Amino acid sequence: MQFELKLPLLGFESIKQMKLTKIDDIFMQLENDTDDNKPSFTLINPFVLKPYEIDIPDSVLALLEINENSNILIFNIVVIHKPLNKSTINFLAPLIFNTDTNTMVQTILDGKAAQNHGMSECIGDFLNQGEAENA
Repeated sequence: MQFELKLPLLGFESIKQMKLTKIDDIFMQLENDTDDNKPSFTLINPFVLKPYEIDIPDSVLALLEINENSNILIFNIVVIHKPLNKSTINFLAPLIFNTDTNTMVQTILDGKAAQNHGMSECIGDFLNQGEAENA
């Protein structure tokens, strides 16, 4: 599914569209397939790892036209390492997708949410050790 970026992705200001592809129930792939310098990111569903409560800023709600009936997805970028349990997750800058309007934005959490979520948390802290070593 293609999504229009309503704000630039951090570090990739020229990217205007990204394609989101499901890998499995936990992981997704986000890539720009319209550019030769296409960045690609592995994303993770944070809700399967830990209680992940965030308040989406009003500015993001407006940009993505999110209301109480909107279908949204929230994912976090993962930096993959081998073994998998050494990979890190950026819980501080979630990607928010409105699947009704095919729009997305990356936001940076602040306030209490920023205190509860890190920018580089080890996935091994959340996964069953045996599962991570076999992945």
